Amino acid sequence: MAKKKKEEVQETIEKTLWKAADKLRKNINAAEYKDVVLGLIFLKYISIAFEKLHAELTEQIDQGADPEDREEYTAENVFFVPPSARWSFLQSSATQTTIGKIVDDAMDAIEAENAQLKGILPKVYAKQNLDPTSLGELINLIGNIDFGDTQERSADVLGHVFEYFLGQFALAEGQKGGQFYTPRSVVELLVEMLEPYKGRVFDPCCGSGGMFVQSEKFVTERQGRIDDISIYGQESNQTTWRLAKMNLAIRGIDSTGVKWNSEGSFLNDAHKDLKADYIIANPPFNVSDWSGDLLRNDARWQYGVPPVGNANFAWLQHFIHHLAPTGQAGVVLAKGALTSKTSGEGEIRKKLIEEGLIDCIVNLPAKLFLNTQIPAALWFMRRKKVPNPKYRNTENEILFIDARNLGHLINRRNRELSKEDIDLIASTYHNWRNVDGKYEDVAGFCASVPVSKVAELDYVLTPGRYVGLPDEEDDFNFVERFTSLKATLEEQLAREAELNAIIAENLSKIELPKE
Repeated sequence: MAKKKKEEVQETIEKTLWKAADKLRKNINAAEYKDVVLGLIFLKYISIAFEKLHAELTEQIDQGADPEDREEYTAENVFFVPPSARWSFLQSSATQTTIGKIVDDAMDAIEAENAQLKGILPKVYAKQNLDPTSLGELINLIGNIDFGDTQERSADVLGHVFEYFLGQFALAEGQKGGQFYTPRSVVELLVEMLEPYKGRVFDPCCGSGGMFVQSEKFVTERQGRIDDISIYGQESNQTTWRLAKMNLAIRGIDSTGVKWNSEGSFLNDAHKDLKADYIIANPPFNVSDWSGDLLRNDARWQYGVPPVGNANFAWLQHFIHHLAPTGQAGVVLAKGALTSKTSGEGEIRKKLIEEGLIDCIVNLPAKLFLNTQIPAALWFMRRKKVPNPKYRNTENEILFIDARNLGHLINRRNRELSKEDIDLIASTYHNWRNVDGKYEDVAGFCASVPVSKVAELDYVLTPGRYVGLPDEEDDFNFVERFTSLKATLEEQLAREAELNAIIAENLSKIELPKE
């Protein structure tokens, strides 16, 4: 109960701050305003960590500590914030007409003192379309809100606020927003199913880093050691990569392995030699301009050359190429990849199935994604060359889960999965996969299917083909249901007759003007 209350308070803080910040946006579009707000939240976050250590060092001056020595902060993995960039200075300058330049200069100063932030922070605050008064109000808003009674609590809340704002900006940007943000419930589902406790986590199309943040949460919430996982990523959009670096820094996650280059993972693989224990990814759906014509002889295409006009099966083979011998992958793909036979895609899918690489397919509900209405599914793949004592031998089986009827609408256009939905899907997979699991097929929802049956259906992977229809309730009584509906209809017809009589009577009382 206490945890639920805490979450309600947290949500109120996030929503309240978002509404207030969005009100100050005025004539700036969401894509530009995103950098403005998230940059300030990040600056506030590093200021909290800096001020905490600065206060401790100040108390230790007589022991030789120097609160203005950058090395003192580097040793504690805290970003050093020079005087001209400290939040107290910015907030005291919030009413000045030059506040935009002051903030831009602060960002430059922080990058100059912290090599790992070089080229990451936004310098957009002196732009003409950003009203200095609104910027000052935004700084005061972020500076004055009650994040909590301790600096640690404030930093934790700021991390949640940053994540919440990413989602809200993605909603505001619509289709473009989906390029940097995978809906939280989808990320949570992927992570809950894969359970990345220990090892190398890789996302070669990492967006704003949500997969990494959720993996870190998964470990810490289960009392694991965050140092037991290391992250590797790649992003081709530089602005999105900067968001990822800030998102990870605000969580204290080492982002050294998150790389940017404009060519992208196919043309310029930043982690060519990486063999990952977990791959968690949401690549863009059905990409046609992925430079496939330049990569016809690439070594990654072990199961068939993917078509030039669609990158779906290029992504699948890119993921498999980077899996360690006992590695696992959970990825989002357009639903069409489950059935497509054009340009050799059917043959590639057949080989993946015959090689025993496909572990589980989850059919997702519609409207989960911000940037597309294309139906989507999750693919879980697992190398099985080295047996894992935790898992059953499922080389000749595939688990199908049809989750299309789960989730709830959060607005007219978007749906999300609840915690109960995520737990249901993840526990079904774990019970099927784990040695000690207790799994049973559920008509209309899940089925463990021999590969031989999948072969009979021409290697189509649509879950609906295998899970069947849900069982009807045994206590359904046709006579009772019909009698009830008939009585309701008769009552409604009688009421309709009464209303018609009243309307006719009132019409007869109306006197029309004489000609």
